[in-house]
Amino acid sequence: MGMGMGEEEEEDRADFLQWLGPDTSAIVFTLLHHPADLARASAVSRSWRTFVIANQFSKIQCLRVCPEVSNFTSIEASSSGSDVKEDVGSSAAAGWENQKRDHRVYMHLSHSLLSHYNSRNCIIRCIGASSTDNFPEETIENTLEPIDHVEMSLSYWSSGGQRDPSFPECLIYMLHSDLCLIDEIKIQPFQAFFQYGSPIYSAQYVRFRMGYPKLPLCPEQLVSDENEGQLTADDNYTWTYASPEFPMLQNVAQSFKLPHAVVCIGGVVKIELLGRIQKQAIDGLYYVCVSHVQILGNPLSQELSVAPRENGVVLKYHPEPRRSIARCSDLGGEDGSSPSNWHNFATRIWQSGTGRGIGWNQALLSRLLFGPPLQLLEEDDDGDIS
Repeated sequence: MGMGMGEEEEEDRADFLQWLGPDTSAIVFTLLHHPADLARASAVSRSWRTFVIANQFSKIQCLRVCPEVSNFTSIEASSSGSDVKEDVGSSAAAGWENQKRDHRVYMHLSHSLLSHYNSRNCIIRCIGASSTDNFPEETIENTLEPIDHVEMSLSYWSSGGQRDPSFPECLIYMLHSDLCLIDEIKIQPFQAFFQYGSPIYSAQYVRFRMGYPKLPLCPEQLVSDENEGQLTADDNYTWTYASPEFPMLQNVAQSFKLPHAVVCIGGVVKIELLGRIQKQAIDGLYYVCVSHVQILGNPLSQELSVAPRENGVVLKYHPEPRRSIARCSDLGGEDGSSPSNWHNFATRIWQSGTGRGIGWNQALLSRLLFGPPLQLLEEDDDGDIS
């Protein structure tokens, strides 16, 4: 019996991977640096899709952009529009389903990490300071104010005084999302114009840590005089990133660019203020004071979250309810809100022209978003789908 045209093409495509061999093929696929390219490759045939998923190329893309992704020990994903976790078993079939789940989640994460964004301040609230000289007048919450004066009073945080100039201090903030891509941190030391010589109470060096709390943080515990210094202890957190030390200059506003954009896993940032320079004349003690702090970057999709476990941290994925492919051009929320980044990504693939026509794009989206591969649809000379 003769072989159909579709079967011949499938056979040829499978032969391509067999001809190159798994090692050379893996090298070629790792050269794909964008999730859209990986999505197109996985849509070529069943064998290509299997190869992409089995070799975890979507996870490799994430690790290439942000090595901090290696901290995830497992993935939990809910079915679209429900809170039911996908079943994880020990059989070969269940293992393959888990691989497909991981591929889908890392594709979503890689798109979020690689999408263009305009940096904005990611701080949503303060967690606490290692010490405060006068609470609440000089609380850490003053560092969120964009101006130097609030209701005719100076707005700044001040540490407690120390005789040892090497005594460190820290400020800890909570971000808008469990996962935020951070590229820059701005700090403005406080200049005491009301003191002789207008001294600047800066630290000598600054270092940044990012991570997640080991236990949930209760709102009533945050920024309180009773818990001063307790919530800033490292025992309360798992830090997944630590920056190099940056020298602080004795001027007003400073910007610290990270060596590369860092994904903050868990939405907590600790600013370590190392060393003291300025002694207050009235009491002979060293202080560190800060007027403003901004942590700049991009909060990632709310569909992604993290949860600590005994063996590490879990990446959780709770997708929005699926919409019909026929409505890809209308992906806004019912309340008129903007579509998610992932849905924008899907729309761009749907609308892009690749020379294969709408049939190719329909198959791509079906494979990428809805599971098992579908047969590619072909166009005739009149543009009709057959």
